[in-house]
Amino acid sequence: MPDPGRPTIAIAFHSGYGHTAVIAEAVARGAAGAGADAVAIPVDTITDEQWARLDAADAIIFGSATYMGTASAAFHAFAEASSKRWFPHAWVDKLAAGFTNSGAKSGDKSSTLGYFATLAAQHGMHWISLGLLPGWDSTTGSEDDINRLGFFLGAGAQSPTDAGPEAVHTSDIATAEHLGARVARQAAIFRAGRTVLAA
Repeated sequence: MPDPGRPTIAIAFHSGYGHTAVIAEAVARGAAGAGADAVAIPVDTITDEQWARLDAADAIIFGSATYMGTASAAFHAFAEASSKRWFPHAWVDKLAAGFTNSGAKSGDKSSTLGYFATLAAQHGMHWISLGLLPGWDSTTGSEDDINRLGFFLGAGAQSPTDAGPEAVHTSDIATAEHLGARVARQAAIFRAGRTVLAA
């Protein structure tokens, strides 16, 4: 049962082969480490109870692998189903963020992150960026730098297409943990502000 004094972060994600699930777990771990109650929800098997968890969350972090320049079909089905929340403005003023994974280092991941940001905007949510400078962008950098792929809008990860989830790069895991922690901190600020305004 979530602690009523802590922000709640829901990670709504789809993972086709397990790599993106590793990133989702890292996001949840980062959020929990920053003081939030975090729950990861696979959207391809989402239940009514899990929809209710999304509705009650202070923040929703969207995640999917990038397939053919956008999120997976399963995530798109979830996004379309979320229109039932759009009509009554159920997610208005929640925080939102996103992460994605692909086999290529670029792989048009920015398109997927942009799609997540647009989905959040349609729901009237507030987008939280990654908040990191790019790593591995100089001769003194390395692929072990946090945010090694240099994304700003959200967390980007790259996993070899011929390797299992155990091959997810440690830098990408650390970047995902940072995203979860950043959203948790911002959710705590928003939650505290609402408490003060309601007093």
